[in-house]
Amino acid sequence: MAQLPDIDLAAEAHFIANTMRDITFQRLRRRGLVVAMSGGIDSSLCAALAVRAVGADRVLGLLLPERDSSSASGRLASMLASHLGIRSATHDLGGALEAIGCYRMQQEALANAIPGFNPAWKFKLVIAPAMQGQVGITKVSAVSPAGIAVEHRLRADDYLKLVAATNFKQRLRKVMDYYHADANRYAVVGTPNRLEYDQGFFVKLGDGSADMKPIAHLYKFQVYAMARILGLPDEITRATPTTDTFSLPQGQDEFYFGLPYPQMDLALHHLDAGLPASELAAALGCSADAAQKIYAGITAKRRSTAYLHTGAILVRPLTAVS
Repeated sequence: MAQLPDIDLAAEAHFIANTMRDITFQRLRRRGLVVAMSGGIDSSLCAALAVRAVGADRVLGLLLPERDSSSASGRLASMLASHLGIRSATHDLGGALEAIGCYRMQQEALANAIPGFNPAWKFKLVIAPAMQGQVGITKVSAVSPAGIAVEHRLRADDYLKLVAATNFKQRLRKVMDYYHADANRYAVVGTPNRLEYDQGFFVKLGDGSADMKPIAHLYKFQVYAMARILGLPDEITRATPTTDTFSLPQGQDEFYFGLPYPQMDLALHHLDAGLPASELAAALGCSADAAQKIYAGITAKRRSTAYLHTGAILVRPLTAVS
């Protein structure tokens, strides 16, 4: 059974920070870094690495809540900004999202699945089934104002409309990232870890857009471990990963990956190492058939999200432009 990579976290943090400094000042000719901070472990680590790279006085942390955001996210992000000694700015995006129809479009899609659904309801999306060699978030879980919980399957067109509307949130956040980057001549730091980057857990031209992605090679367990090495607050380094996208609390495993991150780390590493499903089964304590389905699920997501990694494709190449 392959073990997850054991790296020198302090040395790796030093390497990442030095590389970020070179990218910022030498390659991009920027004066500092912008990091959108959700209070989660990935953006928190990226902010800490940014401080190491260019200094606290050259890092700007952005807090970008909206109507469905958890209040805990803003509190943790503010705590981190204070801990790191960086400037921060808060923009509530709820009004802008309301104006462009994000919430109305969400409600229309959800009302088709749940009779009587209205803005007072809380909701989230869940995978059903998880890691079965297919891609698709097919159910909505919701709770009425009276506390009645329901779960309904979403039709394909309603699912697509809901996701398209929800993607406004990430894209508008990126607009604010680049506003502040332009206003300060800063570069934008992207925050995906290896699982998110590999499996396409990001929005094209939303959180997928950035000038650098310093932790895209790190497994999630390495992100947590490095954050502890760098002395980030315990409340952040002990928190369970969430999406903070919908109004009901939601783990990333139920929304997208289908497995908790320690198991996803193992599965991704075993698959990339070319190990048979039987070895992953032994590592996870599941059947070989279940492990093979996990492999199939990873491969299916890679195939279906390849589009997210592509830039604009030219009809004819321009050799004079690099």
